[in-house]
Amino acid sequence: MKKVSMYTLSTCPWCRKTKNYFTQHNIPFTYIDYDLADEATQSRILDELDAAGATGFPFVKIDDEFIVGYLPDRYAKAIGI
Repeated sequence: MKKVSMYTLSTCPWCRKTKNYFTQHNIPFTYIDYDLADEATQSRILDELDAAGATGFPFVKIDDEFIVGYLPDRYAKAIGI
């Protein structure tokens, strides 16, 4: 099983859809809501987003692949389903 983690916003409808996608497909994931995180965590997240060239949320990391936005087809391809 590939490792799935994501950075989201607690108020973002696309972020909720992304979490629901992985939940409905029984794919374990971890996430951090950027807007609810402490300053040190927010700084680390921004550094990771900048390094990946990401400009928004949700930011999904599947092993070493980064996907920005709600893109179920790309999630499925990255996971192999």
